[in-house]
Amino acid sequence: MSRGFVKEEDQEEAPVIPPRAALPSGVTNYVTPVGYDLLLQEKKKLEQEQKNLDQENETERRRASMVIDGKLQLLAARIRSARILDLEKQPRDEVRFGALVKFKKGNRKLTFQIVGVDEADVKKQKIAFTAPIAKALIGAKTGETLTFKLGREIQKLEILEISYPIKSLA
Repeated sequence: MSRGFVKEEDQEEAPVIPPRAALPSGVTNYVTPVGYDLLLQEKKKLEQEQKNLDQENETERRRASMVIDGKLQLLAARIRSARILDLEKQPRDEVRFGALVKFKKGNRKLTFQIVGVDEADVKKQKIAFTAPIAKALIGAKTGETLTFKLGREIQKLEILEISYPIKSLA
């Protein structure tokens, strides 16, 4: 059918759905128990938003509903693929997924927890297990010094302490 016979309001474009945090193809979607709970909370929040959409403006409601539906589909895929790792079963003397690692980089002392890609937030001292620094830290033990290449710069990281918090960092 020719575009000349289509009503203007029927020509609206599909909304752009922002992608979730990158999870490389073929990589297991590891999550902490807290991270999994956050995914479920996000799902509830989106479902609630959908229920509370403005009924006054049909076009805006439809667009907002399409965005929420798209986000829910992406989120559902992440929830289905999630593999929850029990932090209590991680080795206490080695950096693994879920570890809270205190380390020294030059004169600075830093602390990060290694978490899933959806839970990562540098402001909350959480880095994704797929991040280059997390990959460098995984497998290290307390007292070890390792090298980490960041661009052209090689840095030394000294592991000061490893723990596995049952509760997430706030």
